[in-house]
Amino acid sequence: MATLATNGDESEERHATMDWEQLSYAVIPTDYMYVMKSNPDGTFSDGALVPFGTIEINPHSSVLNYGQGLFEGMKAYRTPTGEVQIFRPEENAIRMQMGAERLLMASPTVDQYVDAVKQVVRANMRWVPPHGKGTLYIRPLLFGSGSVMGIAPAPQTTFLIFTNPIANAYKGTSTSLSLLVHHSLPRAFPGGTGGIKNISNYSPVFQVVKEAKAKGFSDVLFLDAVEHKYVEEVSSCNVFIVKGDKISTSPTAGTILPGVTRKSILQLALELGYQAEEIRISVDEFLEADEVFCTGTAVGISDVCSATYMDKKVEFKTGENTVTRKLFETIRGIQNGLTEDNRGWLAAMHT
Repeated sequence: MATLATNGDESEERHATMDWEQLSYAVIPTDYMYVMKSNPDGTFSDGALVPFGTIEINPHSSVLNYGQGLFEGMKAYRTPTGEVQIFRPEENAIRMQMGAERLLMASPTVDQYVDAVKQVVRANMRWVPPHGKGTLYIRPLLFGSGSVMGIAPAPQTTFLIFTNPIANAYKGTSTSLSLLVHHSLPRAFPGGTGGIKNISNYSPVFQVVKEAKAKGFSDVLFLDAVEHKYVEEVSSCNVFIVKGDKISTSPTAGTILPGVTRKSILQLALELGYQAEEIRISVDEFLEADEVFCTGTAVGISDVCSATYMDKKVEFKTGENTVTRKLFETIRGIQNGLTEDNRGWLAAMHT
């Protein structure tokens, strides 16, 4: 695979005209990406930063023919003092290794992964939005780039990281979600790949999510594939319910992605004195919750104002004085450098 550099003048002009107040989720190319290929023995070495640009890939590659690929999602945050930090990158590295094992791909070590992430963030430091204006989204990819003809894992994998500045998905006041609980189409199946961040997990739900959004919903909440009665996951994030002082989320069990934000919220909930549990949640229990919120790298923590199941709409508590808001403020404070990190969750960037 070869890289083609972007035009430096275009990059300078794009950065010079950036309006950080108007950030959204648009594609905004940054300056550099990181590329590293596996060796014949399955190890990785000789990774390097290269100018951001298009890539060449062989038509025989396993990722194009058989969908052998993974992705991760992470963010770099700018603190009030202008420093930049990354939230729990080693957790994403471990999750990528788990996915690679499932798809029979060579994967970088945790140290290689974290070092590569730091390199690409450092190289694109000027694209990290000012404090409070957004974040630099980090997208690591691992895919079968080696050529195959029969159905088989690729003989070589490529590890690639690019970045893109994005807006804050949840500003904490006006972006509550309305969910459609889909009663028939599951997102993942037992024995499948719902528990890893497989690239092919997402496009099968494009249609149903598009239809839901056309009806005014924010997203779709999927039920289990066997009994169609237990809450599993929203299209791209985990879901929690709050009932009294108990905070619950569904166990991953191979069909739900073990989210890094999800894991962090379970720990923070316990530290804040709540009961926190991973337990199967029936759709009836879900609809009786006091509060519902979603977690993920992109959404952070977003409260859910309503859910509709079989034409029955239920509303949940949102806004100030909620458990959701307390958890949101707690994790946001850690990520943005407003609260001291005494858990070792942050990786600080040093230029």
